[in-house]
Amino acid sequence: MAEIELSVINNQGLPARIGTLEEMRQRVRVWNEVRNGKGSTITWRFTSADARIKLKCLYPQFNS
Repeated sequence: MAEIELSVINNQGLPARIGTLEEMRQRVRVWNEVRNGKGSTITWRFTSADARIKLKCLYPQFNS
């Protein structure tokens, strides 16, 4: 989930360079409050079952 949030904040206009760590924290804090206030959600493109089919090399089958 963290990767998704980082992608969203990057796509919503986080500048490439920010002067200080404190300025970065402040910008992320404000962005987070606005995003949470809107009740933003993620629209998944496929289900876990679909992922297991498409990415079966990453989801090994174990015999019980």
